[in-house]
Amino acid sequence: MTRIVKDSMGTIEVADGAYWGAVTQRSLNNFRIGHEKMPIQLIHALALIKEAAALTNQELRGLDESYAKAIEQAAEEVRSGKLDDQFPLKVWQTGSGTQTNMNVNEVIAKRGNDILGVEVLHPNDHVNLSQSSNDTIPSAMHMAVVQRTRDKLMPALQHLRNSLEALQERAGKQMKVGRTHLQDATPIYFAQEVSAWVAMMDYNMANIQKATEALMALPLGGTAVGTGINAPKDFAKRAVEWIAEKSGIPYKEMDNKFFGLSSKSLMANYHGALNALATDTMKMANDIRWLASGPRCGFGEISLPANEPGSSIMPGKVNPTQCEAMTMVAAQVMGNHTTVTVAASQGNFELNVYMPVMIYNIMQSIYLLADACQSFSDKCVSGIQINASVMEDELRRSLMSVTALTPKIGYDKAAKVAKLAHEESLTLKAACEKLGFLDDESFDELMTPEHLLGLKLEDEEASHLK
Repeated sequence: MTRIVKDSMGTIEVADGAYWGAVTQRSLNNFRIGHEKMPIQLIHALALIKEAAALTNQELRGLDESYAKAIEQAAEEVRSGKLDDQFPLKVWQTGSGTQTNMNVNEVIAKRGNDILGVEVLHPNDHVNLSQSSNDTIPSAMHMAVVQRTRDKLMPALQHLRNSLEALQERAGKQMKVGRTHLQDATPIYFAQEVSAWVAMMDYNMANIQKATEALMALPLGGTAVGTGINAPKDFAKRAVEWIAEKSGIPYKEMDNKFFGLSSKSLMANYHGALNALATDTMKMANDIRWLASGPRCGFGEISLPANEPGSSIMPGKVNPTQCEAMTMVAAQVMGNHTTVTVAASQGNFELNVYMPVMIYNIMQSIYLLADACQSFSDKCVSGIQINASVMEDELRRSLMSVTALTPKIGYDKAAKVAKLAHEESLTLKAACEKLGFLDDESFDELMTPEHLLGLKLEDEEASHLK
C-alpha cells in the first residue's frame, strides 16, 4: 500500500505507513549504498532543534501557536525514540545531510498534522522555518556528540579509571622488574606501573572534556551560508536558549557562524582526543596481556579472569580476550580518525560536504570506546590477580638491579658485574664479590628498596666521582 506525495520536483510513491515524505523517499531510491544509517543520536538532536525553532518562531515570527505546539509535541516524540523507525536514510547521501534534515522535517510535519487533525504543517515552511540544513546539521552534530560524551562515554571512562586505581591500591608495595625496550630494567613498584595507566585515563578524560566544551557553541542561525538569511534577528540566541533549557546542557550561540558551517576542525579536534584515548587504551591492554602471558611459559606476573574457553582444540586454555577486544576497538577508532581528518579537510568555500560520514564515525568511536572500557573494567581489570611470588622471583634473577651499584663503583665496573653474572649464571652479589668490587655488607646496603626505586643517594656514596 502506497500513497502519492509531492515536493518541488513532482510526485512520488511512499509507503502508506511511513511518516516521511517525498525528499526522504527520493533519497532512499537514489542512494542504495551500504547498510550504514545516519546515527539516531543525530536525529534526536535535530528534533530538539526543530522544537526550539518552533517555539522561537512563535515568539519572533508569529508562527501560529497551534502549529508550534504540534511541532513541539511531534519533535518530543522523535526525541523519545518512539519514531526511530521513521529515519531510514543512509550515511552515503548528500554531504550536507540535507536529506536527513528533510527526513526529520517531513516526519515531524506529518505527525504534527495527525496531532492537529488537519493537513496544514509544511516540512519546509513551518518545521524548517528560519533554518537551513547547512546550520541545523552542524549544530545537531555538536549536540549529539556532547550529549553522548556526557551520558555514555565519560561515565565509562571514569568506571575504568576507578578500577585501575583499585588495582593500584591492591598492588601495595609489591616490587617487580621494570622493562624498557622489552628488556629487563631497574625495579619498580607494580603500583607505580599501574599509576601510569590511571594517569592516562585522567589525562584523556580532561582532554575529551575540553574538546567537548568547544562543541557547546552551536552555529544555529547561520542558515544557508552563515549570513542568517531568512532568520529573524535574535533567532539564534533564543533558539539556543531553548535548546539549553530543554537539554540541561549550557549550549551557546557560536560567534562566527561562517566558521561553524565551513570548518569542522572542532569535530576533528574532538575525535583527536578520542584517538589519543585509543592509543592509551591499546597500550594498557597490550601491557596487561603481556604481563599475564603464560601461565607457565610467559611473564605470568598477573592472572586475568577466565571468562570463557580460549581454544576449540587446546583444553584448559584461557586467552586475554578482553584485551584483544579493546585493542581491536582502538584500531577501529584510529581508522575512524583518518576518515574524520580527511572529511574535516574538505570544506569547500562556505560549507563542509562530508558531514554524514564524519558524524557516523565519531558516534561509532564514542560508543565503541564507552562499551569497550566498561567491558574491560568489569571483565578484566577488576578481576586481575597479582602473582607476587612470580614478581619476586623475577626480581631476584634480574641483572638490572646492578644500576643501584653505579653511584658506588661506577658504570664500567657495574657493567662488568652484570656481564659476569649473566655469563656464569651468578647472582649480582656473587659476581660483585668475585670481581672484588664490594663486600657483602656494602652490596646489601645498596640493594635496599629505597636505592632500587631511585631515591637520591648521599653524596659520600658516590665516591667514584671524587
